[in-house]
Amino acid sequence: MNLSGRVLAPLLRDASFDISRDLLVIVDDTALDVGRLRFRTRGSSGGHNGLKSIEAVLRTQEYARLRIGVGAPEGGTDLADWVLSPFEKEDAKTVQALLPDVLAAARAWLDEGGDALAGRFNK
Repeated sequence: MNLSGRVLAPLLRDASFDISRDLLVIVDDTALDVGRLRFRTRGSSGGHNGLKSIEAVLRTQEYARLRIGVGAPEGGTDLADWVLSPFEKEDAKTVQALLPDVLAAARAWLDEGGDALAGRFNK
């Protein structure tokens, strides 16, 4: 996941590929409470290593991302261990209940474009 940008490199050779139109990255976010969604058409990595990798390959922050809140680890818990471990039971239920909204946001992004979604799916 931390090297996610590598898979995008071949797309940059395709003249028809428009990063701002053709790419939606769906990513976990420890800065958001569990079950919270945040959609942006551009922005920084926010410290997320996968997004840093994407930005390094694309050489831009101008791509859409849908962040899914997974909450922050307790003090002293390694961040990598936190995001790679299974959810606690209640958190798993919360995230599973959110999946229809994630799918709806992705479909709306495809149908309407990012600007139309600016605040609609931010919970």
